[in-house]
Amino acid sequence: MARRVNERIRALQAEADRLAAQSRTLLGDLRQLEIQRAIAAEKVKAADAAVAAAQTALQQTSERLTALEQQRESQLPDLKVRLVDIYKRGRGGYARMLVDVNGLREFARAMRAVAALTTINEERIAQHRRTLADVRQERDAAQQRTQELQAAARDADRARLAAQRAVAAREALLTQIDQRRDLNAQLAGELDVAYQRLQEQVVNLLAGRPVEGVTIPMASFRGALDWPAPGRYVRARNGIEIMAPEGTSVTAIHPGTVDYADTFSGFGNMVIIDHGSNYFSLYGYLSSIGVTSGQHVDAGTELGKVGTAPSGPPSLYFELRVDGRSVDPIQWLKPR
Repeated sequence: MARRVNERIRALQAEADRLAAQSRTLLGDLRQLEIQRAIAAEKVKAADAAVAAAQTALQQTSERLTALEQQRESQLPDLKVRLVDIYKRGRGGYARMLVDVNGLREFARAMRAVAALTTINEERIAQHRRTLADVRQERDAAQQRTQELQAAARDADRARLAAQRAVAAREALLTQIDQRRDLNAQLAGELDVAYQRLQEQVVNLLAGRPVEGVTIPMASFRGALDWPAPGRYVRARNGIEIMAPEGTSVTAIHPGTVDYADTFSGFGNMVIIDHGSNYFSLYGYLSSIGVTSGQHVDAGTELGKVGTAPSGPPSLYFELRVDGRSVDPIQWLKPR
């Protein structure tokens, strides 16, 4: 869990650093705020996991401490009897048992009894001392676990606050864009550029590519492909936006090879799959990517998770291309 979270945070931070090195744009600013929110969300996950782990450790320590306290208390009656017996015998202790015996046989028997009693007393006392030491150790451990739990809870609160601030900043920027014509026009222009670059990306993927034979031609599945994510859809430029909760699984609609799996300006994280015979499917606005370039995927393979549109709610951007041209995805997906 911790390793995956750290890898995710490093990837997001690397994208944030790349954006910071580029010229500022509204799309870039919106993406930066989304990255800040995503990083904070990952930190919340890590902090919540740390809280859960600390709670479990504290519970286990408390249970061990309770058991040791019960053990200590159960030892007290027997230990008290033995200490009183030792006290009553005085300094001479068990030596008096040897003085009162007659004959070597009784003396030997008394010696064995004295040795046994001495050993038992020493063992009981040593056992009680070990129990006391264990109790002190577990009390110290409980105190440490409590401090760890409190620190993890503070980290979680800070991460949640950072996420809330990022969300508020993004919403404020979107509100400002909606209220100002110049910013609205600027964002629309930047989105046009982003769509044009996406078109160029698909053309570049097609350039010089030999015609490949495919085991399962996609053309025969027109109108029968599974949706890449659940949810209602709206038309968006050359494709559709599928409204789904953030974190919803996004899956491949047909077998193919991942041609692109990286960030793409205006589309967040993007995956492009080559299905052969110049058929491509595009999946944008992903919060995370679960495949790598060159990887073969089957229909239903998880490609990533639903993220947030540049200027809208959580959704998946989905597009189909045939011979480099956009086609209506609805005509290819199963009716619903």
